[in-house]
Amino acid sequence: MTTSLAEQISTVSLYERLGASAGIRRIIDGMVDAHLQNPVIQARFLPYLNEPERVEEIKQHTCTFFAVHSGGPGSYSGRSMTEAHRGMNISDTEYMAAIDDILGTMEAQGHDRETRDEVLALLNALKPEITNV
Repeated sequence: MTTSLAEQISTVSLYERLGASAGIRRIIDGMVDAHLQNPVIQARFLPYLNEPERVEEIKQHTCTFFAVHSGGPGSYSGRSMTEAHRGMNISDTEYMAAIDDILGTMEAQGHDRETRDEVLALLNALKPEITNV
C-alpha cells in the first residue's frame, strides 16, 4: 500500500521541514538581520553589534531551542524564555514585530505556509513567557 504525498509530508517532522540544523541556522541568521532592520525592535539589537561573541551565543541558544522544539535531536539547557527575557518589558507590538521578521525570513527562504503556521503556533505559545516579564 502506497502512501499519499500528504501522508508522507505529515510524517516529516517540523525540524526536518525547517532544513534540520543548517536550515534552522539560516532562519536564525536571517531573523537577526531582519531584527536589525526593523524600526520597531532594532534598538534592542543594535548594542549587540559591538559584541559578536554574544550575538553568536544568542544565535546558538536560539538554534538549539528551535531544533528541540521542532522535533529535532538533543535537549535545550539554556535559560527559560521567562528568565532570558525578564526585565526587558517586551511589548506585544515588539513581539509581533519579531514574529513578522521570523515568518518573513522563512517565506523568503521558501518555507511553505503550513511550516510557517506551525512555527507561528510555537511562537504564539511562547508569548506569555516573553512579553511584559
